[in-house]
Amino acid sequence: MKISTKQFGELEFEDDKIIHFPSGIIGMEELTKFLLIKEDEQLLFYLNSIDQPEIAFPLFGLRVLDDKYPMIDNHEPFGIVTMNSDPLKVTINLRAPVHINQDDKTGKQIILDDESYLVNYNLFVE
Repeated sequence: MKISTKQFGELEFEDDKIIHFPSGIIGMEELTKFLLIKEDEQLLFYLNSIDQPEIAFPLFGLRVLDDKYPMIDNHEPFGIVTMNSDPLKVTINLRAPVHINQDDKTGKQIILDDESYLVNYNLFVE
């Protein structure tokens, strides 16, 4: 299969690379098929929609920030990153992580009922 993306141009991939989100992403429940993309030497992953290839979510592995961050059903937690031209304003959503199991190619997004996890956690500080 092929898709044309804004971030990465044309991508060719096999069906076994598709990560299925049965319930979609919060606010975009109709998007259920994604590719998890990581460029060499980059901090961020990208979750690129196959259903609408122009949509991609930058992700950061949350266990890099906190090795005790909760995993759910063997799914690795990632926070959606809000980008900004000012690095000090780049934030990660710790409250509604995206959980991905790369072995069985499934994903889900859940909202944690724990106020210690911020919605806008600053990734970089001075």
